Amino acid sequence: MNTPPNAVPESPLDSQVPAPATISATRPMYWSIYIAPLAVAALVLLGFLISAINLPHSMRAVLALDPALQRAAIEKPYDIAAILTMLTAFIVGVFYCLDALHGERRDRSILFWKSLPVSDLTTVLSKASIPLVVLPVLVFAIIVATQLIMLLVAIAVLLGNGVSAATLWSQLPLVQMLLALLYGLTVIALWHAPIYGWLLLVSGWSRRTTFLWAVLPPLALCVVEKIAFNTSYFASLLKYRLIGWFTQAFVFEAHGGVPADPLTQLTPGNFLSTPGLWIGLAFAAAFLAAAARLRRYREPI
Repeated sequence: MNTPPNAVPESPLDSQVPAPATISATRPMYWSIYIAPLAVAALVLLGFLISAINLPHSMRAVLALDPALQRAAIEKPYDIAAILTMLTAFIVGVFYCLDALHGERRDRSILFWKSLPVSDLTTVLSKASIPLVVLPVLVFAIIVATQLIMLLVAIAVLLGNGVSAATLWSQLPLVQMLLALLYGLTVIALWHAPIYGWLLLVSGWSRRTTFLWAVLPPLALCVVEKIAFNTSYFASLLKYRLIGWFTQAFVFEAHGGVPADPLTQLTPGNFLSTPGLWIGLAFAAAFLAAAARLRRYREPI
């Protein structure tokens, strides 16, 4: 066979050059841990900057309201910023857990990690710490920075238009709001621990379509229960696990008023004495232990 005329002879050194490293498929998920909350915070700030055009007029209208209604109107954009960022963090935590153990088998990095003197339980716990510890801390920092920027923008706009910012200072208990936020993030992390544990277990077991394997079994149980017994206890249990922390960790006035001190809404004693919290943590521990055991025998996909 003839050699092509424009072929370049292979150098003896070519075989010694390592192949380009492939980018881990899980790396985009690690990036999204902080990029997604930051993106949401940026969108909130953009919306607030646009709405700040009418802020002097809105503040004059707020001054005519009852003090309790004033506080609610002033706090509303800051609460929206916190809620949207926290919701984004929960979604990021869900997809991170679904990919945490599955991704390392898919990109075969599990072979490298298993070569290290680190136990499977330690590895699983380190991955569980992302949604339970790292994300709440990160989200807290992002929300604090976002709300401070919003406050500074609001003060600058009001003063620039000859409107006093005294009402804004007096009706916005920023320090108490941040303490309540820290408490809320801790509560949510503890309450959602069994959800993250279940997702990590599915991530370590499933060979593909981790999202479907995580969602379809609970949905199937709900459907079977409804058809067989015409009840919805399991569906109510899932709903309680998703949003039950709200009623267990906080108390709100019946007429919907906003208290002067947000810390009066916190009920840590009631939350810590809730059986659902400790049952959920027990399930979370069982799921994580099972995920660690599965990882011990799992091979690359």
